[in-house]
Amino acid sequence: MENNKNNVGVLLANLGTPEAPTAKAVSTFLSEFLHDQRVVDMTRWLWCPLLHGIILPVRSPKVAKLYQSVWMDEGSPLMVHSKRQQVALEKVLGIPVEIGMTYGAPSLASAVSQLQERGCDKILVLPLYPQYSRTTTAAVFDKLAKSLKDQPVIPEFRFVNHYYSEASYIDALAQSIESHWELNGKPDMLVCSYHGIPKRYADNGDPYREHCHETTERLIARLDADVKIKTTFQSRFGREEWLQPYTDKTLEKLPSEGVKRLDVISPAFSADCLETLEEIAEQCHESFIEAGGEEFRFIPCLNDSPAHIDMMRQLVERHTQAW
Repeated sequence: MENNKNNVGVLLANLGTPEAPTAKAVSTFLSEFLHDQRVVDMTRWLWCPLLHGIILPVRSPKVAKLYQSVWMDEGSPLMVHSKRQQVALEKVLGIPVEIGMTYGAPSLASAVSQLQERGCDKILVLPLYPQYSRTTTAAVFDKLAKSLKDQPVIPEFRFVNHYYSEASYIDALAQSIESHWELNGKPDMLVCSYHGIPKRYADNGDPYREHCHETTERLIARLDADVKIKTTFQSRFGREEWLQPYTDKTLEKLPSEGVKRLDVISPAFSADCLETLEEIAEQCHESFIEAGGEEFRFIPCLNDSPAHIDMMRQLVERHTQAW
């Protein structure tokens, strides 16, 4: 891929983040995110008044305070780690790499424009969601297609659907866990906490639940360790049932079941963000200790670790063959 003779570029896609840890910026971001029918499929005339009349005014100031607790000097954690991933991947590939967010900035459309300006007419879209879901991977596809509908000429695209079963992804997770154990010792249990989706979505055909469980099973086989490993689901929203078991409820019960030393990793997140740094590393930590736990350790996301970047490199090189 030296000198990019084939005019190939890579678009790294992720969910997005508010541009600032303020109620206004959070409201703007959540409004775009929660308007997406891939995320919330409620009838619009019911959902929109609820969203704008109650949810955004109430939640935005609260969520802004949570962002303030994890905000980095360079900005939002998700954006900081995404930029580091971009730089590292471009260095090892030797071709243009840009980041685009489904919601907020930089947009998917702006990423495509940047790649075109850099001479790319063939673009591999790599959504950084290991496990496929209509709420994430499919939302990237929808947003990208919508952004291009008025362009007379569009680039040639390829799209990575998922990579939950890739050996290099499982190995990157395992290396992260093993390094953590070498420094801190093994826990009584390792919880793999995945972002949840409404159970109804899974019942209607979204394969996300199966992808998450297979990720855990492959990780168990790869680690081959005498540590109990459990799958849970976090970040539920609203009143309907989401995928279970719930992470927070599980962690509150574990101390009474003899689990005193706990490690938690979030394999569905490719970069640390509010849901890992605040929800897991802070809220769940506090809940576990209050319930009688003695040690709680959060294992960071893969971020721009060498093993993670190498996994991306392998994916890109395979999916761009014959281009």
